Amino acid sequence: MTDAALRIAIRMTCGEEIAFGPGKADLLEAIAREGSISAGARALGMSYRRAWTLVDVMNRCWDEPLVATVPGRAHGGATLTDLGRFVLARYRAMQEAAQQAVSADASALWSRLLDAPHPADG
Repeated sequence: MTDAALRIAIRMTCGEEIAFGPGKADLLEAIAREGSISAGARALGMSYRRAWTLVDVMNRCWDEPLVATVPGRAHGGATLTDLGRFVLARYRAMQEAAQQAVSADASALWSRLLDAPHPADG
């Protein structure tokens, strides 16, 4: 095992659905960067159907939509709403805080992973 890394995954649930998690955060970033759900999906190597399903879940789980869409081929697209930008920013901050909170314990575990490079090694 040479590609070992400790990644903290935070998932927020809404009933039986995952309202937000690492994949949905990546998708929101791609939508914001690319300007549409389809282009965001392509950038992540994801099908449009899968991306649309994830957006639909997010938009239903929060009290306001995270993604706003404008239908139409010529002028269609998608943007993050104010709430979408807020949720994404807070989620990324939580990920960073969680990663930092476990870093000391993670360092103690690296030496127990077979053939794993220590984080300090790059």
